[in-house]
This record gives sequence, C-alpha cells and structure tokens, in this order.
Amino acid sequence: MNEQAIMQEPTVTPASVGIRYGIMTGFASIIFSLVLYLTGLHLNKGVTYLGTIIPIVGIILAYRYYKKENGGFMSYGQGLGTGTILATVSGVLSGIFTYIYLKFIDSNIIEQIRNASIEEMENKGMSDEQIEQATSMTEKFTTPEMMFLFGIVAAVILGFILSLIIAAIMKRSRPEFE
Repeated sequence: MNEQAIMQEPTVTPASVGIRYGIMTGFASIIFSLVLYLTGLHLNKGVTYLGTIIPIVGIILAYRYYKKENGGFMSYGQGLGTGTILATVSGVLSGIFTYIYLKFIDSNIIEQIRNASIEEMENKGMSDEQIEQATSMTEKFTTPEMMFLFGIVAAVILGFILSLIIAAIMKRSRPEFE
C-alpha cells in the first residue's frame, strides 16, 4: 500500500464513534432522568424537554471527534450513520434504566404520570366519559415494558432527525482530487 492510500483510510468508523458516544450520551440521559425522578420534575414537560439537549450535545461531540480523527473530514452519510448509531445505543441504555427504575425501584412514577394526564384532560374540559376512554388507552401504554419500547423508538427517531440536521451543518467532505 502506498502512503497516500494509508492517509485516506479513516482511523475511526461511524460505528465505533457512534457506540462510544452513544454510551456516554446514554449515561448522561440516565443521570438526567434520575435527577428528574428524584426531584419530582419528571411531570414538568418544560424541564423534560430540556433532556433533548443531551443527544444534541452527544451528536455534536461525536462529530467533532470523528472529524478530528479523520483529518477534519466527515461525509453527510458518515455523520448520519454515527448519529443514528449513537441514538440507538443511548436509547437502549436509557430504556433499560427506565424499565428497571419503573418496574423495580419506584413504580409510583407511572401512577403519577397517569394522574397528571387525567388532570391535564380535566383542565382541557374533557368529559368524564372521554377521560375514561383516554385513560384506558393510556394505561396500556404506560407500563414499564411499553415505556421501554417507546423510549427506544423515540430515541432512534429523534436521533435520526437530529443527525439529519446536524450532519448537514457539520459535514466536510474530502476533496475528490487530492
């Protein structure tokens, strides 16, 4: 192999960076969730939406690392792959934590979420019959198992969308003729 071919080979892959930063992002999300559960802020939608900052920061840091390790270059596809893998790993870790926490540590949180949902529906002026219908549907989806599944799916979808945007901003393609 000649020297030029060696210089063009990436030193890290989208998968390796995605897994590495996915683990870090997952643990940051777990800590954030734990703080919300312990302080009772998990019912405050405004505060929970702040959790979206965690995957954004994770993706940006992963892209910066990837580019640093690859001579300052990252294609759009490499960024999209890295971010999606990161989101998947992070989502699985967060999902496992949520499942364990809600199933074995504090199952009252699910009841708190259901009660807050009922209160929100009452404030919107829904009838008792409508609230009962909605509550019966909500109960099916607010089990630790369903929250685990939906948490992973939501993390992957959010991570993919964020990766689409952030990769478009941060990409820097390698020149075709070096």
